[in-house]
Amino acid sequence: MRHALVLCGLSAALLAGGCADMSSTQRHTATGAGIGALGGAAVGALTGGNAGTGAVIGAGVGALGGYIWSQRMERQKQEMQAATQGTGVGVTQTADNQLRLDIPSDISFATGRADIAPSFRPILDRFAEGLRANPATEVRIVGHTDSTGSDAINDPLSLQRAASTRNYLAERGVNGARIQMAGRGSHEPVAGNDSAEGRARNRRVEIFVGERQPG
Repeated sequence: MRHALVLCGLSAALLAGGCADMSSTQRHTATGAGIGALGGAAVGALTGGNAGTGAVIGAGVGALGGYIWSQRMERQKQEMQAATQGTGVGVTQTADNQLRLDIPSDISFATGRADIAPSFRPILDRFAEGLRANPATEVRIVGHTDSTGSDAINDPLSLQRAASTRNYLAERGVNGARIQMAGRGSHEPVAGNDSAEGRARNRRVEIFVGERQPG
């Protein structure tokens, strides 16, 4: 186990040093490989196997699995940040290299409704352009509500909001087969439901975009 910990520390140091001269895309790919290596070493040691072998296997999994952050993804992120500036929409890169859009309720859907609000349409129009320009990406739309009302109302409403978003994108040329959707109802709050501000934050739509490693 001690050898595994030493290997993990060495791998982390090499990863940090090696990334200094890399481009953004190269750093994210290398980070995936490094995380895989550390995970592989730990698994190998904990299961009684060889830590070094585990690290090699883990590096392959980290580099080849999951999503990559390509120049197209970076461009789409920058374009969406510019398009949503001042709207309250959050545009970020997740730890696993997905582009994430957090769309608050005040610009997306009216209370208790699932039809696209007028203020949401220009954002989705711009988003659809980016998706058409990068057809290799996968899209996941997740709808949420606050805790007002019952699950019998909130669960289908959150899914209807995700479906409305998907349908809007499909009408603008995005292949609907690329888009997955889910409704979480009030089960995944990001704020307390005991205030109007907290409930407004919980009524939201999240959109995730990921580009797979070519293989």
